[in-house]
Amino acid sequence: MTKLFDKAIEAARALPADVQDEIAHAILSLTQSGESPESVPDAHLPALLRGLDSADKGDFASDEEVEAALRRFRE
Repeated sequence: MTKLFDKAIEAARALPADVQDEIAHAILSLTQSGESPESVPDAHLPALLRGLDSADKGDFASDEEVEAALRRFRE
């Protein structure tokens, strides 16, 4: 195990059990897929984190909002 990975595992041990499970699922998913994870450009990270936070809160676009957004790309 690398020093960085060991440090990450130690940090995860201090988190609540449900968060540890989420991290474990992510690690297993990455190691079992055989594919490398997509990198996220630093400029896009804040928007990505906001989106994940919204998803965690169950705040999703309505069908009408999705259709309106897609309509803009079709025009």
